[in-house]
Amino acid sequence: MTADDIPRDSGSDVRGIFEKIAGYYDRMNFVMTLGRHEQWCREVAARVAPPVGGKLLDLATGTGVIALAAARKYPAASVTGIDFSEEMLSRARTKSGAGAVRWQVADATRLPFEDESFDGITEGYLLRNVDDLGRVLREQHRVLKPGGRLVVLETCPPSGPVKSAAKWALGKMVPLLGQIVARDRASYAYLGSTTLAFVSPQQLADILHELNFREVGWRKKFFGTNVILWATKSK
Repeated sequence: MTADDIPRDSGSDVRGIFEKIAGYYDRMNFVMTLGRHEQWCREVAARVAPPVGGKLLDLATGTGVIALAAARKYPAASVTGIDFSEEMLSRARTKSGAGAVRWQVADATRLPFEDESFDGITEGYLLRNVDDLGRVLREQHRVLKPGGRLVVLETCPPSGPVKSAAKWALGKMVPLLGQIVARDRASYAYLGSTTLAFVSPQQLADILHELNFREVGWRKKFFGTNVILWATKSK
């Protein structure tokens, strides 16, 4: 499987969904992961490991949880957090420590940065929501310096013994929680469906290898429904 083989629903108004749920985003992430989400974001920040004084880019930064974790862990680094949702960024800008991060509205399919601009890239829950997975990953490869690390927090389709239970939870419980917590069942039904339709960590690793990344690895979380995946751009 290649990046260009992955189907996407180009008619989905993903930006509109995230604009709508911005006020509930942190609360829902806490509820859906039973409080584990911020811990995972700190692990993503720890794994990117830039050089002293390096430049980090956090894609799909949302309310800034990963970007802020990186800024705290690497105070000498320059951290940029981008998102296509101004409403999400407005939430990020109000958080403690937000002044240590440069916040910017930008599209992950057309990054407004020069080639090889960053020593590390992090992202949370971006890839399953894009129309052109290959283009987005090629953009990340373009702006990452040789030897720089990419660290991804993403959902993944469940497998193994818990597959049936996890599919039921994604299809039934997540929309119900969206209705209760965010008063928005439809948006969270969409987010659950994108998890079930997304590629496996192995398939994503294969795509990254094709794009000249190496040292690809991953660790599944939360009954296999989330994953932290990392890769290094070849020198």
